[in-house]
Amino acid sequence: MSYAGDITVQTAFDWWQSGQAVLVDVRTDAEREYVGFVPGAVAVAWKQWPGMAMNPDFDAQITAAAAGKKLLMLCRSGVRSIAAAKRATELGLTAYNILQGFEGDLDAQGQRGRTGGWRWAGLPWRQL
Repeated sequence: MSYAGDITVQTAFDWWQSGQAVLVDVRTDAEREYVGFVPGAVAVAWKQWPGMAMNPDFDAQITAAAAGKKLLMLCRSGVRSIAAAKRATELGLTAYNILQGFEGDLDAQGQRGRTGGWRWAGLPWRQL
């Protein structure tokens, strides 16, 4: 594995709350604004809306966010966060992917938010 590993949303929450890690939301600004966000998480977009172009400042932003702690990468479903965790690891940081992300896996109707993920687990989040 080219990053520290995959963890559950509950493990991520526990590590973050204990102060041993930094929770990093790698979704776009639009996703955080319209779908919801975790208060206190550090926002470092992996890709940017519109067009989903790579964030040219990702390396500098993620390095600054780490502050000597392990990183817990959160995206919508746990896919972009893998790519972000791999890049953070390449930069010499310790980074984990949060399984199922903020919205969880697709259900039988092709919808998220009903089978796993940060929100479904009842962990803290807000919507504007």
